[in-house]
Amino acid sequence: EKETQGERKSNSSSNVAAGPMSCDENGVDEGFPYARPAVCELSGDIRVSPSQKTMYLVNPSGGGGFDEKGEKRLRPYARNDDFLLPAVVEVTVKSVSSPEAAPQCTRQHRVPAVVFSVAGYTDNFFHDNTDALIPLFLTTAHLKGEVQLLITNYKPWWVQKYTPLLRKLSNYDVINFDADADVHCFPRGYLGLYRDRDLIITPHPTRNPRNYTMVDYTRFLRAAYGLRRDQPAVLGAEPGMQPRMLIISRAGTRKLLNQDEVAAAASELGFNVTVAEAGDDVPAFAALVNSADVLLAVHGAGLTNQIFLPTNGVVLQIVPWGNMDWMATNFYGQPARDMQLRYVEYYIDEEETSLKDKYPKDHVVFKDPKALHKQGWQALADTIMKQDVKVNMTRFQPFLLQAMDELQE
Repeated sequence: EKETQGERKSNSSSNVAAGPMSCDENGVDEGFPYARPAVCELSGDIRVSPSQKTMYLVNPSGGGGFDEKGEKRLRPYARNDDFLLPAVVEVTVKSVSSPEAAPQCTRQHRVPAVVFSVAGYTDNFFHDNTDALIPLFLTTAHLKGEVQLLITNYKPWWVQKYTPLLRKLSNYDVINFDADADVHCFPRGYLGLYRDRDLIITPHPTRNPRNYTMVDYTRFLRAAYGLRRDQPAVLGAEPGMQPRMLIISRAGTRKLLNQDEVAAAASELGFNVTVAEAGDDVPAFAALVNSADVLLAVHGAGLTNQIFLPTNGVVLQIVPWGNMDWMATNFYGQPARDMQLRYVEYYIDEEETSLKDKYPKDHVVFKDPKALHKQGWQALADTIMKQDVKVNMTRFQPFLLQAMDELQE
């Protein structure tokens, strides 16, 4: 029998009282239909066989929500998205009546298991957080590192990219669920991750019984990445001090076409301005964001980096044309407030969008952008999400001033 940290030697795992399984499957959220997939918690004698994609639960009573074959199947990705789920590895929980009916343990762990997938939209920084890291925080933070993570749809580069966060949540090396031949035995386990609304976390009796908030998540990130600033600069606190503004530039769609002009105007107002594109080096970019007092960006995944700002820092979101208020508020505006950041938003009008060079004035994109939203994501992706913006400096200047004012305690 092999033994590693977090494991214990035992000749039999049936000495742990066998417990049932409970699944949270009532996560319907009308506002975020994809938000809350099923999660199952198991306790007792649990034997995880990655090669069989199965978690055996020694369950003499047979109770606990299994089908007629004594099975429960789940795709453990924290986004309930019909388009994505077929690509997520399906894991089966199999209820067996006795320890003899389950495979023998080859590795015995004394900590709970968490089995989850990083399929789907991971490698987009917004989705890395909303579909994996925040759900993982919600599910495991209370265990204070005493938990074993098993990842399916395993991506070595993803695990490498987020190693500081995975190490902060678990004291043990991640197990690659797609390439492991052992039978791992645990006293408790989770299949899937608890999730709320993207970058929004609210108290909930099963999903978030410890009432974690986004402030808790940002503190966790600062600790994991060694980010020292937990408060922004206060204007006037030191003579000659210039508050720092970070403008996140975008290479693809939704570019800020007059970025240089915006940076020059912000400098003139007294900001020390840096322009940078968010790259793959998360620790380095996290440190850059944490050194800023104000983060300015056009709506998009780059704004997710507000999670690294010091508490009471300022977020200035430029919202593209096209009835984008719901997305602006729910993806970044409300989360900013929940992280105790000060939030300023600027709405692009039809003269400031590149869509005016692409479509006539009577096109649906101008006449009734709501109709495009009703057609679904693809219609949006092909039109509204493909615009660039050029802010009218006369209109925009007061918003830069407002960002400056927000730093005055």
